[in-house]
Amino acid sequence: METIFGERFTEKEKWRLIMNKEELKALPKIELHCHLDGSLSRGFLEKHLGRSVDLQEIHVSDSCESLAEYLEKFDLPGRCLQDREGLSEAGYDVLRSMSEENICYGEVRFAPLLSAEKGLSCSRIIEAVLSGMEKAKKELGISYGLITCAMRHHSPEDNLKMLHTAREYLGAGVCGADLAGAEAMYPMSGFMELFREVRKTGMPFTLHAGECGSAENIRDSIEAGAGRIGHGIAMGGNPEMEELVKKHGIGVEMCPISNLQTKAVKNEKEYPLREFLDQGIRVSINTDNRTVSNTTLTRELEFIQTHYHISDEEILLMMRNGVETAFADDDMKDHLLRIIR
Repeated sequence: METIFGERFTEKEKWRLIMNKEELKALPKIELHCHLDGSLSRGFLEKHLGRSVDLQEIHVSDSCESLAEYLEKFDLPGRCLQDREGLSEAGYDVLRSMSEENICYGEVRFAPLLSAEKGLSCSRIIEAVLSGMEKAKKELGISYGLITCAMRHHSPEDNLKMLHTAREYLGAGVCGADLAGAEAMYPMSGFMELFREVRKTGMPFTLHAGECGSAENIRDSIEAGAGRIGHGIAMGGNPEMEELVKKHGIGVEMCPISNLQTKAVKNEKEYPLREFLDQGIRVSINTDNRTVSNTTLTRELEFIQTHYHISDEEILLMMRNGVETAFADDDMKDHLLRIIR
């Protein structure tokens, strides 16, 4: 017998349970893949832009045709992340949004070099975001980790310098690194040396890979030493790649609504979530960009319940996967596992 929401159920019964929206919102949740600039609230943007914001400016349309079109929505929030006040309030704003749906631990990622237009140093940029996140932790009780993103279109030298700076904050708010940007234009093969250097520093990292159809980017990411893969859609229907990911215990950060909007898959039927779960891959469910995709983690869970026959037990499994593959220390992981149990 197992207890879920205070009721006792047999092994057979608990697989049939379907949490409703209110229960999903109340469920203690873990999120590992959330971009700061793509998740800023409308209120935050209006304050820092000094004008009203139309939803069409910040939400991607239903007719979005590609990742490149999706990324156009990041220009507006990027303007709000060029000073210490904006960066600090952004860190708070995203964790506030998470806490409103009972996310108890969130890893938020951003690219410090994209916030250097007005001359702020990399260390000042990171410190500003951390100050807002720490304020949210104290006031709202949400735990967090900050992931610093290298960008595919930046030079190896600039990326490495940024990551070395970020490494100084590892364990003091920063929890890992990432590689983001236009994957189709800049394949992982061009970043192997960069992340070999990052690996030498002991800094854990996740890498965006397989979002744009290349399973080879996933293989290269594993070889480079990634602990997690962002999206990983391209390994669907590839048993060899799936076995490789499973063998190495790699976490796969899936973002269903975003993946469909960017046309990582053509339609809901082609989305490989059920396939990955059935193969025993350590899947977690995430929002990617809360504002751009007009989503929440609760909405993502509702979506996969509807389309992929996801049971309550599988939702809890994916929360455990999130904890186990998080870039958190063992004490935090033990704490989070107790909460979701």
